[in-house]
Amino acid sequence: MSKIIELREKRAKVWEQAKAFLDEKRGENGLLSAEDTATYEKMETEVVNLGKEIERLERQATIDLELSKATSTALKTIPGDEPKGRASNEYDKAFWQYMRNRNSYEARNALTIGGDGTEGGYLVPDEFERTLIEALEEENIMRTLAKVITTSTGDRKIPVVASKGVATWVDEEGPYQDKDDAFDQVSIGAYKVATMIKVSEELLNDSVFNLESYIAKEFARRIGAKEEEAFLIGDGEGKPTGIFDNDSGGEIGATTAGATLKADEVFDLFYSLKAPYRKKAVFIMNDATVKEIRKLKDGNGVYLWQPSLTAGDPDTLLNRPVKTSAYVPTIAAGEKVIAFGDFGYYWIADRQGRIFQRLNELYAATGQVGFRAAQRVDGKLILKEAIKILQVKA
Repeated sequence: MSKIIELREKRAKVWEQAKAFLDEKRGENGLLSAEDTATYEKMETEVVNLGKEIERLERQATIDLELSKATSTALKTIPGDEPKGRASNEYDKAFWQYMRNRNSYEARNALTIGGDGTEGGYLVPDEFERTLIEALEEENIMRTLAKVITTSTGDRKIPVVASKGVATWVDEEGPYQDKDDAFDQVSIGAYKVATMIKVSEELLNDSVFNLESYIAKEFARRIGAKEEEAFLIGDGEGKPTGIFDNDSGGEIGATTAGATLKADEVFDLFYSLKAPYRKKAVFIMNDATVKEIRKLKDGNGVYLWQPSLTAGDPDTLLNRPVKTSAYVPTIAAGEKVIAFGDFGYYWIADRQGRIFQRLNELYAATGQVGFRAAQRVDGKLILKEAIKILQVKA
């Protein structure tokens, strides 16, 4: 942890030096010479690289903490009250026997509660599903910010207040005005996202190889990336609807006057969001946009972007957290480049039960075994006014 703090302090120092250099070298037109631009960008690159190293060390610390936990837990159930179905030890053992091809009549029989293996694989054990969900959260910034629910079958109808009733002044003994809330419904369903994982037969038969950990990691990396892309820029056609979608995404809060960002436009975006939503609001943008934001100052000459000095805390813009994603559009004419709002109003619906299937024959010629993994999920912004978008002028 001391190393992380040391790097945070170093990054803050380099950033202060970069700002001082920028202020000193700017000409009367506010621009840098080509030579000074190269020097500044070198300093800024160091800030970025230090930030990435801090993130790596923080992830390592999280993993170390997880691995240091006890490998067994105290008995919490009394005899006769053991977990049933996919939560049972019997199902968990049979599932991984099937995955490693240590098949038996007993294993197949135990797996029947998780679906027919001939029709698309078996549902993963409950405990492993929780591991997958946690891994997806680590790989997907939207899952850490949004509201995540679990559905069983069919579409989920979510009631939303379309317009609110108001109070009115009335005369003594006068009639009360009937101005009730008006409600609408948002339907959230499930779309299928899948991936294929290949493992060599030699590695699979190696008792040291942790198949469970490998599948969880690969599933999270691949599915998590595809989910994050859809949650941000998905169009709702065979995939979730993203917050940058033209029809069902966030509302336009501000538009730039030209092809570059200015501090006033960031302020316009900030205050376009109603005050109650700003309490939990977060900025989401591309790394390239952050690079431009770092150069902006407020009216008092203070830089809008501030690096975090505390382990685990994000960098801030106007004192609100900044998250980055490669799937947010970069600055270009007509593009939506920054989202700001309370992302708790973006709902992610997981269809309970992730499916895994072992494929023995498909890659047999190359000495590999395939594993098909799939899940059903949907995502949708429930209240449009909760997230505002900054758009570059067309």
